[in-house]
Amino acid sequence: MSTDDQHPRDCFEVLSVVYGFLDGELDDVSRSGIREHLDECAPCLRQYGIEQEVKALVARCCGSDRAPDELRLKVVTRIREVRVQLTQVEFRVD
Repeated sequence: MSTDDQHPRDCFEVLSVVYGFLDGELDDVSRSGIREHLDECAPCLRQYGIEQEVKALVARCCGSDRAPDELRLKVVTRIREVRVQLTQVEFRVD
């Protein structure tokens, strides 16, 4: 993952809003920036692909039922917590 000059957006920032990107909940400027980062950053693109597949699987299994807002918030919060934990482990130096 990258935070260098090649990628103006931090990978963690990109991945933290990937569900908003998938759901079309971002404004045009944010969406464009995320798309540009994904086009240039293989690790983020791979993670985005995983998230996209999970979303598609859930859509197939749940049909058009929408999760309650409270449940969605809990799930998104937990995903962010896990990402923070994984990021901390990933950047630990032994």
